Amino acid sequence: MIKDILSNLREQRWDDHRYYHHSRINQFLHLISASSFLIAYVYLFIDPVVSAYIAWLIAMTTRQAGHFFFEPKGYDEYNKATFDYKEKIKVGFNLKRKRVLMSCFVLVPILAYFDLEFMNYLVPHQDAETFLNRVGIGWLWLGVIAIAFRMVQLTAIQTRRVAITWCIKILTDPFHDVWIYRKSPLYLMQGQLIDPDLRQDYE
Repeated sequence: MIKDILSNLREQRWDDHRYYHHSRINQFLHLISASSFLIAYVYLFIDPVVSAYIAWLIAMTTRQAGHFFFEPKGYDEYNKATFDYKEKIKVGFNLKRKRVLMSCFVLVPILAYFDLEFMNYLVPHQDAETFLNRVGIGWLWLGVIAIAFRMVQLTAIQTRRVAITWCIKILTDPFHDVWIYRKSPLYLMQGQLIDPDLRQDYE
């Protein structure tokens, strides 16, 4: 079981890298995002609200900006695959699902401002009157719900092993991304906008 999960984890990471990280700008933004997520992990044990703000306002926005604005969306010569094909086989959040997720991200502050009764279910009563706390805890719950919901989907349409592997991948991606994209600023300073050899960089 563990051997299968580790093998599937390597496969999911390689597919994610080779299909969705051609742009050096995207790789650099993932480096910023991953570093921010690591800081958010630390703050999760110190101040969960601060952790949520770092994770969503810095880590998630830089990560998704890389995918939405800088990653090529035409035919992928490297993998001989169309963009639609890559979106269809994406294990985690493809761009369509990411749009829904980021819409929910924007919706949380709106709910925190207008619907105190609903947000009081998520936030301890003593924090209910603090708008920033409501938003932060709301974003924390959004992250948990998004991961849990996708795991249920993957279990239903694929297998439980794929779902567990994807969850492990998501939670450990910051450590992995810092390592594989650590040189992206140097490549950008050299004027390299597209990764010419994805496998070499990955390894």
